[in-house]
Amino acid sequence: MPPPFPIVGVGASAGGLQAFAELIRRLPANPGFAILFVLHTKKHESHLVEVLVRSTKMPVVFAADGMTIERDHIYVSQPGTEVAVIDGKLRVEKKNVALPIDLLFGTLAEDQCARAIAVVLSGSASDGALGTKAVKAEGGITFAQDDSAQFSSMPRAAIAAGAIDFVMSPREIARELVRIARHAYIVEPSRGRLDDEQLGEVYGVLKIAHDVDFTHYKPSTIERRIRRRMALHRIDQLNDYIRLLRDDTAEVEHLYGDLLIRVTGFFRDPEVFKALRDDVLPVLMQDRVDDSPIRVWVPGCATGEEVYSLAISLLEVVHDRGWSCPIQIFGSDISDAAIDAARAGFYPDNISADVSSERLRRFFMRSDGGYRVSKSVRDCCVFARQNLTKDPPFSRLDLISCRNVMIYLGSALQRKVMAIFHYALRPKGYLLLGSSETIGNFADLFSVADRKHKIYQKKSGLARMPVEFEAPPPRMREENTRASEESNHPGNVYREADRVLLSRFSPPGVLVNDAMEILQFRGRTSSYLEPAPGTATFNVLKMAREGLLSELRAALLTARKRENPVRRENIQIKSNGNTRHVNVEVIPFLAPSRDRYFVILFEDAIVPEEPPQKKSRGERGDEEPRQVARLKRELESTREYLQSIIEEQEAMNEELRSANEEIQSSNEELQSTNEELDTAKEELQSSNEELTTLNEELENRASELVEANNDLTNLLASIDIPIVMLDSALHIRRFIPARSACSI
Repeated sequence: MPPPFPIVGVGASAGGLQAFAELIRRLPANPGFAILFVLHTKKHESHLVEVLVRSTKMPVVFAADGMTIERDHIYVSQPGTEVAVIDGKLRVEKKNVALPIDLLFGTLAEDQCARAIAVVLSGSASDGALGTKAVKAEGGITFAQDDSAQFSSMPRAAIAAGAIDFVMSPREIARELVRIARHAYIVEPSRGRLDDEQLGEVYGVLKIAHDVDFTHYKPSTIERRIRRRMALHRIDQLNDYIRLLRDDTAEVEHLYGDLLIRVTGFFRDPEVFKALRDDVLPVLMQDRVDDSPIRVWVPGCATGEEVYSLAISLLEVVHDRGWSCPIQIFGSDISDAAIDAARAGFYPDNISADVSSERLRRFFMRSDGGYRVSKSVRDCCVFARQNLTKDPPFSRLDLISCRNVMIYLGSALQRKVMAIFHYALRPKGYLLLGSSETIGNFADLFSVADRKHKIYQKKSGLARMPVEFEAPPPRMREENTRASEESNHPGNVYREADRVLLSRFSPPGVLVNDAMEILQFRGRTSSYLEPAPGTATFNVLKMAREGLLSELRAALLTARKRENPVRRENIQIKSNGNTRHVNVEVIPFLAPSRDRYFVILFEDAIVPEEPPQKKSRGERGDEEPRQVARLKRELESTREYLQSIIEEQEAMNEELRSANEEIQSSNEELQSTNEELDTAKEELQSSNEELTTLNEELENRASELVEANNDLTNLLASIDIPIVMLDSALHIRRFIPARSACSI
């Protein structure tokens, strides 16, 4: 049984010992939690206990296998060992693990859940980044050391992974640890449920912000993530947190990100990927018709590791067996941040623990302290934002890998998702679920292909997904009505006074938007700008006079990149046949609508006048350095401009790739919708034909009944027996004499 107090895992390497000593020096003797300290070092002898005991009154001991973790104790790992937490006890093995901090954090998160706390201190490399993500995914709280770290690689890697809640100095971390250890979220993580009405308000805020309805997600996970955010903000009542959500859009984004965070990795559960390589992928390859591509869908792909792992496995099978088959893998998620990370395809060094050196060499490129997915793998993958429970799915798929997504969905959404998967797969297509997931009551849709590894195969049948696709809501244009009214108010005396002063004493200039289009002229700018020949335009770069263009363009690009004012002085331009020197200042700013604008100011430069003198031999020599300096400045401006063009081109290429993937995704969804409508049309036609046939049969039956009635009437009329008609009370209502009644 897990201990009823939090356990703090602390990881560090180079420079981390001093930071940890500072942290525990600021803790009280009874902080209310235990600390596990892993120092990533290769030394074989350690005097850590002797060193740390001087900084704290808490007991400090080396971690030993089977030791029960006690409150207000510090446990230190020895070099050459791995430390894990299982059932509130330490598991210690003598083994040189490549990433001991990730191992500690991962097992701590699995064992302690909400009571797990991870702290990353000074160190090199990226050990701890994946572990902090695991802690956060299980509801724990994470810290990283700020700029006070002697070596910042480890804290920065953890921050870049998007799993750090607090970035602080060791002294601040100590103070925050004491506070969090006493918060209700840690003390009573399993206390009663939150109020349904209040939860509905939280769901409403999230739906407005991201068009995602969490109502039918499993409430236990949602509530745990909400309580976690409340603990981070020192909030005890849900009403106060709802008020914070309404006032702070950044907190809405943080909560949304926390609700979607999932632990993933390359080749997670290697046995599953081995089963796919040996039993599933070869079958899919052999069933190809007319070189049709293998199509795979990974809903809930997070940051893309699962997608790239499947792509690598498929490429290996194709290469090893000498086959030629196109590969299309679609990764989808409702988190924009996760999709952006997946598209970038860049991962830290610690993926080497999950990816073999051979695969790193073949399918990755070393880049900026990490690994980037190679082009051959990236070209197989398409990423798009998609709501699995609402948007149209991909269709004609050979394999769907949906691992550890269904566990977050309620039973209603699970039923809908399973029907979607059955619809999206080809006949005999495969479905891969997580280790804690099953098809449940959907044995009529899927058969078991590999029970151990949770691989299922589609059954052919009449089950069909209902058409419930929703169109995305139109985006409302944000308008700042109050600012507009104030700017158009005719009686604003103060504003008018400001205008008069600015018109007389401020330098001339223009207001331009992010597209470099002039929105307003301020003062007389004809000495610096002139209409360009050809089609009329207000582009400030096209209107710049000769000599001003390169400097102005460089200043604008620098101001946009740095988001700070930029000034260029003593620029030589030609105006009306004369040469003059001017200064240019570009000031960027953001409007209330968050759009970027620039104010460009022009002023004449003050050039010292040279006294008149006779021409001498040195006059030409004095002129040449000035000319060379001017040319150098122009060359530097040109270089800056070309570099900015290259960066813009690269960004545009990336945007085009993302747009292309979104278009492919939309095309797939439209095809899926079209197929669904065609199916519905065929069913309606079939029903109509059945109704027509049934109607004809009813008409024939009616005709037969009419004929039978006529025959019966004629028969009765030809019989010489009196017919007496009785009512329900057996009273005579009608007497029909026979034709031979007179002879009786």
